[in-house]
Amino acid sequence: MKIHLHLLRSNRSLFNPSTVPSLPVISLLPHTYTLYSQDCLHSSASLSNNNCEFHPKDVVLSFKEWFLSKEKTNFDRIFEIIRTKDDASADSALSRFNLRLSETLVLDILYHEKGKDVLSCLKFFDWAGRQPGFYHTQSTFAAIFKILSKAKLNTLMLEFLEKHAKHRYINRLRFHNTLVIGYSIAGKPDFALQLFGKMRFNGTDLDYFAYHVLLNALVEDGFYDALETIFKEIKIHGFQNAITHSIFVKSLCKRSELDKAEAYVRGLLEDGGAGLSDIVVATVVEALSKEGHFDRAGLLVEEFRKSGLVSMDHAYSAWINNLVKAGKLNGALEFLQKRNMVDGPVPLYFRYNTLLCRLLRENRLEEVYDWLMEMKEQGISPDTVTMNITLCFLCKVGMVDVALELYDSRADFQLSVNSMAYNYLINTLMSDSSNDDASRVLRNGIEHGYFPGRRTLSIIANSLCKEGKLDRVNELILSALDHNHIPSDSMYNRFISALCKSDRVQDGFLLHEQLSRCNRVTSRNTYFDLISGFVKTCRADIAARLLIEMQENGHRPTRQLFRGIIFCLCQLNNPEQHFFSFMEMQLSRFEPSVTNYNFFIDGAGHAGKHELAREVYEMMSRTGTYPTLNSHILLLHSYLKNGRISEALNFFYDLTKGRGITSRKVWHVMIVGLCKMDKPQHAWDVFWKMRGEGRKPTMESYEELVSLLCSHREYYLALTVVDDLIECGRKVTSFIGNVLLLHCLRTPKLYDVWLNSRNDQNATLMSLKLGQLLEVFSGCSTASLDINQIEELIRQCFPLDVYTYNMLLRRLSMHGVDSASCYFNTLRKKGYEPNRWSYDIIVHGLSKCGRTSEARRLIAEMLGKGYDLTEATEAMV
Repeated sequence: MKIHLHLLRSNRSLFNPSTVPSLPVISLLPHTYTLYSQDCLHSSASLSNNNCEFHPKDVVLSFKEWFLSKEKTNFDRIFEIIRTKDDASADSALSRFNLRLSETLVLDILYHEKGKDVLSCLKFFDWAGRQPGFYHTQSTFAAIFKILSKAKLNTLMLEFLEKHAKHRYINRLRFHNTLVIGYSIAGKPDFALQLFGKMRFNGTDLDYFAYHVLLNALVEDGFYDALETIFKEIKIHGFQNAITHSIFVKSLCKRSELDKAEAYVRGLLEDGGAGLSDIVVATVVEALSKEGHFDRAGLLVEEFRKSGLVSMDHAYSAWINNLVKAGKLNGALEFLQKRNMVDGPVPLYFRYNTLLCRLLRENRLEEVYDWLMEMKEQGISPDTVTMNITLCFLCKVGMVDVALELYDSRADFQLSVNSMAYNYLINTLMSDSSNDDASRVLRNGIEHGYFPGRRTLSIIANSLCKEGKLDRVNELILSALDHNHIPSDSMYNRFISALCKSDRVQDGFLLHEQLSRCNRVTSRNTYFDLISGFVKTCRADIAARLLIEMQENGHRPTRQLFRGIIFCLCQLNNPEQHFFSFMEMQLSRFEPSVTNYNFFIDGAGHAGKHELAREVYEMMSRTGTYPTLNSHILLLHSYLKNGRISEALNFFYDLTKGRGITSRKVWHVMIVGLCKMDKPQHAWDVFWKMRGEGRKPTMESYEELVSLLCSHREYYLALTVVDDLIECGRKVTSFIGNVLLLHCLRTPKLYDVWLNSRNDQNATLMSLKLGQLLEVFSGCSTASLDINQIEELIRQCFPLDVYTYNMLLRRLSMHGVDSASCYFNTLRKKGYEPNRWSYDIIVHGLSKCGRTSEARRLIAEMLGKGYDLTEATEAMV
């Protein structure tokens, strides 16, 4: 998209438009700005040879000059005094203006602020009412009522009316008139009608102003029956004028009687324009446009423009605004250009803002810029909306630092930043990785009543959490809470988790309690982080309490959580007391179940307290909750983990013999557990006892037993277990095959044992192939086999994995590092990813041969992948 960046078309112009090329992206020097529409956010195009060079400070200065072009009036100074000083100081300062208060002046001052600062308007209204010689009129009361109504402070207005209605100010200011006006503006026309009825009963009546305020309120709230009555009263009293016609036309439009409304205003035109006003025409244009009758509305605008009987300012504004809202931007732009040529500048009522907002939303950024410049050239000072649109525009074209500097100078031109500008600023700063500035703008915004969507707040908080700036996140949350904005649960949970992971679990816990006081439930994962954090700091009491609370909130705990808490409790003095207190708290809050008991058996076992595990196990039967298979296995684990081998064996035989438990899982736990506790004889005995009963051990039982026996150089026994595996019709696993190959690389004894143990019973085809493989790896083979043949031989015995390939690399490196390096590269081409041992084998071989440069290249590569050298290789390097 082409964007003409000529910020000033006077002698202060920063650019010559003719030098700006028509390209999607413009690089601005010396600090590069990339101007783009949203669909070009990631464009990498740039211009190296262009003349669009300017300094960001020049851009900031240009916009500041325009923003400050609106002359500061005495009215601005009055409201500045009211806003910045206490009541006594404000009274003194305002008296120095020597204002000659009148109804007109008070109305002008109130309307100058346009209700943006309701409190300041109320303070001025109060101050004016206390000045000698001035009394508020119906018009001034109506003005303050409208301001309160617009700010949705109707309750405050009604309290004011009820309070003053009791004082019977009948003879002063025709106070009943004022009450009717107040109730009408407050959206209570039924009350106003009742009061009007009492007035008529007492022989009093409304004046011209009050009648029209009441008539308008009846239209707004749909009291059409009463509307006809009041309309007739206005005619009888001779009050009918352009305002009456305007309200009547509005009533027709609100009832969707558009044909009648159109005929009515044309009737006024045919009568020579008596009672006609620009508001009347604008009302019909607005209604027709909202119903999609743009052709009829356009004809009406043109017809009344040609008549010359009425100003078209409001009608133009209504027509253009509705074209824009309906997405007919091109039509609106064409109309504006045509009217500029025929009628001169567009009316100030319009102020371009609706058009600019729509263009901005559709990323028509060049046109946004051109219309901003159009306003500047016509001498139209920007209002708050225009300034906010400018900030959004600067963010969209990649000049967020300019937007930020204007934002920081907002006090200079009394800019009240709106939600749209805050959203653009914050999101653009975040996408620009300026999280500190984004959080600062957000904090300022919250202090001034802005609160972003929870998603925006969460994104900022997440970014700051990732950067470790947790104090900034805490400031944001506290600022939000101070202004009665509660962040989303997900933001709370992420922040609490981040605090816990940063060893600030106490801060996380305080935030969790704050969340609980707001009746918000912490997430399951956050509870996990809190509990783990307190376990890490040995605060088992808080961890246990959180675990109970977590379950009460409907989250299911895990065995690992119980393990951590119980382990922590068992490190304290008198661990038994702490253990059973925790258990009692758990069982008293929740129904005693096998799962709960199992958590405590498992936790005690992992904490090295097998006697506590046994006590819980026995307690189950006494309370009528009978142990399950998992309960048996957990107790068995607790004996084995703590080296209580004889007790484990006794319990195992009691289960399998005394209680007749036949589950293979119990045998598996016993065999694997004994292997991991380095008890080869006991593991061997239990294994063959299982086989003697005709049961098949698990594959893990075979693997652990073979590995243990080989590590004790009991090769005959290991091969016997392998033969049993083959005889059962099961295949040798990669793990078992790799263990055998590893020991063959270390010593030829394994192959010798295999050779001497062969007989007619165990000399199967698979056994013979395995023997051939052991012969090759032991270095006892006289046959010359290439690497592909060896791979095929292995494949016939068991599946190859990365560890098998490492064995092959080790075997090849014994005969020369070149063969190993070549095979290493071949494996990588096949798609196998080398692990730490793969690299270490080659580096070791290269270093051994003095090829240090090649070794260092590989070392750099493996370090880049997070792998370290083994001690032996590191010593050689």
